[in-house]
Amino acid sequence: MKKWHGELIKTAFTKEQFPPERYPEIAFAGRSNVGKSSLINVLLGTKIAKVSSNPGKTRSINFYMVEAKSKFYLVDLPGFGYAKRDKGERNKWAKLIDFYSKNRSSLLLIVHLVDFRHGFLENDIILQNWMSSQGLQSLVVFTKVDKVPTTKRLSFLKKYAGQMPPESFGPLCVSSVNKTGVEELKSFLINYIDSTLEEKAKDLGFSIKN
Repeated sequence: MKKWHGELIKTAFTKEQFPPERYPEIAFAGRSNVGKSSLINVLLGTKIAKVSSNPGKTRSINFYMVEAKSKFYLVDLPGFGYAKRDKGERNKWAKLIDFYSKNRSSLLLIVHLVDFRHGFLENDIILQNWMSSQGLQSLVVFTKVDKVPTTKRLSFLKKYAGQMPPESFGPLCVSSVNKTGVEELKSFLINYIDSTLEEKAKDLGFSIKN
């Protein structure tokens, strides 16, 4: 597959800072410390997203322009449900994310990242319910699969199968450490764009091709 190239286009703390809707958008969401930044760096082949051992590092909505077979924005949403941040700050994030999801017609898919070691915890269920209430299409991606022995991965998947949102795609399993599943994830996202967006792109007035 063609190598992806990424550039941070906009760091948005307010809705007024969102970039124009010129390209399809794929958003990454998940609990704090699920490995979003590490996965974004692996996908884009560069250390473009800040990685921190402290959960809740991402406080803005970050828009990365991805140059692949198709151009699109990869949108990094703040970590969901980080309790140690001030309640007012968490409410501000929630309102910003809610506005983004309701008003960005170019948002096509939310990639829900779930730590493979723990599965769907309370905040993951809350996130699922929120996405369902918004009518958002999602893809479930299990992260940090390298932390689980290969012999146990199938049993983990079977255990989580009953918790999968019925309307979601996936699951896919990835590791930012050994790059397990990274190419499969890239292929899914590009194929999703190519197979579903031609008609929408005409309606929305943006191009999905380089």
